[in-house]
Amino acid sequence: MTEYDGTRVLEFSTEGAAGWDARFPDDGPSYDAAVAELGLFTGDTVLDAGCGTGRALPALRAAVGRQGTVLGVDLAPALLEVAVLAGRHRGALLTVADAARLPLRDGVLDAVFTAGLVPHLPDPAAGLRELARVVRPGGHTHPRSGMAGGGGRQPLRLPGHRHLTRRPRGRQPSLPRSPR
Repeated sequence: MTEYDGTRVLEFSTEGAAGWDARFPDDGPSYDAAVAELGLFTGDTVLDAGCGTGRALPALRAAVGRQGTVLGVDLAPALLEVAVLAGRHRGALLTVADAARLPLRDGVLDAVFTAGLVPHLPDPAAGLRELARVVRPGGHTHPRSGMAGGGGRQPLRLPGHRHLTRRPRGRQPSLPRSPR
């Protein structure tokens, strides 16, 4: 494999940004279900890695509440622009960044969510290690190989983290309100 610079992914994402949401008009319930599976708590800090047009951001915001923090990163500024135009940026901090090289300290997140990111990573194992690096021990992970809830696409495990583990006693998951 040649040295990864993100150029191919960036070109692909930029070219399709304006019509991306139209290609997948009915996947909102799948995002809602995937976020619910993540078991977030009010006040959690969660990252949507490779957030694209931000279709999962409203469900993530609803799950962590006003006390929580929602971060979204994507390599393609054009996709983030679509998220802003659609109003999905409200209550989230969006930044242009490579999910394979996150600008975050080790263990700063309670959870990481992805949908459709892994096929775009140049080295999926290294990418999963990078996602694991930023999640605190015992934190939740929910990377998907493709869109949540369809076609047999299974959650992937992050090295060194339990997938969808139970939280310490005394903390209850938030009950997200539908963002629609």
